[in-house]
Amino acid sequence: AGQGSGAQGPVGRKGGPGAWLTSRGRVSAPRRARKRAEGGASSNVFSMFDQSQIQEFKEAFTIMDQNRDGFIDKEDLRDTFAALGRINVKNEELEAMVKEAPGPINFTVFLTMFGEKLKGTDPEETILHAFKVFDTEGKGFVKADFIKEKLMTQADRFSEEEVKQMFAAFPPDVCGNLDYRSLCYIITHGEEKD
Repeated sequence: AGQGSGAQGPVGRKGGPGAWLTSRGRVSAPRRARKRAEGGASSNVFSMFDQSQIQEFKEAFTIMDQNRDGFIDKEDLRDTFAALGRINVKNEELEAMVKEAPGPINFTVFLTMFGEKLKGTDPEETILHAFKVFDTEGKGFVKADFIKEKLMTQADRFSEEEVKQMFAAFPPDVCGNLDYRSLCYIITHGEEKD
């Protein structure tokens, strides 16, 4: 997969704003795109991304535009979810996704929506520091059970299902340790280190 493509798919809180673009409010993004987004994007959203990134977004848009009419609508989203194995998506959930856009979702609007989401993306160092708080011995990993307990009881609490989704995407090792350095890299770069 190319930079920033990620393998997580459309996850997030059901029907919540940004559920199809984000995972709990974060978007996997290449560092270059993130820095451009944080530095105050110009009015031209295409200037936020380099050509290879724009091409990746175009490929994603084309996949989602199931009827090939140049716009992503509720039926395109329904068909995309079905292609990913998720059928019976609620109409309200699809409507909430479409309503995030200021109007019909053509490619420029699609790219703008990603650009806006990137403005709030935490840098890798911030995410890494959050995990280091729990890694008092500096081992580079934390116990999965400990992180699960913290995620489900502190601040913006995760549900049991959200924790399962996280561990499915980022499984702990056989000793129950979560390699948070790799996890942070994947969150911010969308792909594993070679």
